[in-house]
Amino acid sequence: MNAPAANVVRVALGERGYDIEIGAGTLPLAGERVAKTVGAPHAAVVTDTNVEATHAAIVAESLRRAKTRVDVLSVEPGEKSKSVERADALWRELLKHGADRNTVVVAVGGGVVGDLAGFVAATYARGLALVQVPTTLVAQVDSSVGGKVGVNLPGAKNMVGAIWQPAAVLIDTDVLATLPMREYRAGLAEVVKYGAALDAELFADLEKSAKEIAERDPATLPAIVARCCRLKADVVQQDERELTGRRAVLNYGHTFAHAIEAVGGYGALLHGEAVAIGMICASRLAERLGRCDAQVTRRQVDLLAKLGLPVAVPKMDSQELVEAMRHDKKARQGKLNFVLPTEMGHVELVADVSEQLVREVLEASRGA
Repeated sequence: MNAPAANVVRVALGERGYDIEIGAGTLPLAGERVAKTVGAPHAAVVTDTNVEATHAAIVAESLRRAKTRVDVLSVEPGEKSKSVERADALWRELLKHGADRNTVVVAVGGGVVGDLAGFVAATYARGLALVQVPTTLVAQVDSSVGGKVGVNLPGAKNMVGAIWQPAAVLIDTDVLATLPMREYRAGLAEVVKYGAALDAELFADLEKSAKEIAERDPATLPAIVARCCRLKADVVQQDERELTGRRAVLNYGHTFAHAIEAVGGYGALLHGEAVAIGMICASRLAERLGRCDAQVTRRQVDLLAKLGLPVAVPKMDSQELVEAMRHDKKARQGKLNFVLPTEMGHVELVADVSEQLVREVLEASRGA
């Protein structure tokens, strides 16, 4: 089979480096790519019941064509599957299927599947090869790239995990047409994040193309996905393990978002929906600190609204949200730290922000 044209983004991390391959109609070639990159005789395809019979089945069949023994391990969709209990069940399934150091874990699904499967790969037999095949927009532009894998604890998102780089990331943008509209829109929040936090030109392009993007124009999406992957790859190359603080810029909006997710119960809001709200809260906080002007916030509100994303804080207790933020990985000695904008396309990590100010922003952002 001839390979469709693909855009390749290299994540240059020395011996841990890998390619992100972005194309349309490439899913049936996943087995060929895995065989070429990893060459493992056994693949454990980790997926969820939403895509098990569709995307995961295509990937599994392509692996079999590449002479790879395949076992499919499926979990329930949703954030609740990103747990220690589900990881334990997958470890046991791998053991039952005879997985060893020559097994490759192939994650087919959204961010939950990628994070969970990646964590299982990082920890089983002290580390198995991992290939990410993200099937949601949020996973394609964000969670499948960079090696962050893990599970949630009650009240603390992503608190248990590792940095475990994949051997490859294979992205087929055609699968985005199969996403429920709400899932697709949630992924757009991470796209907007890249523009607001790292690339003012990208943000302006998103404003110009908002209609086409909202309608999932197949001619527009591959370039946008590739651009976001390049931005994330550049940051990961500079600060793979979050030692310098540079990688924290990728968490713009996420301190508020993770608290909203934890307090609301994982799954009440999609991750991208919480990130959209979180970015607006962070931008308003920056305004109150005199770090950016109101136009930066207004442009984000307008673009997110055009893309069908929420911007108002749900009805939740502000103090409970602040308490949840104390569990954020950027917090230090109980002090709240935030990634805040100074202008469009640039953010900075700001330490020891007043809790009272955070509460005021949360209250002001209700019904925004």
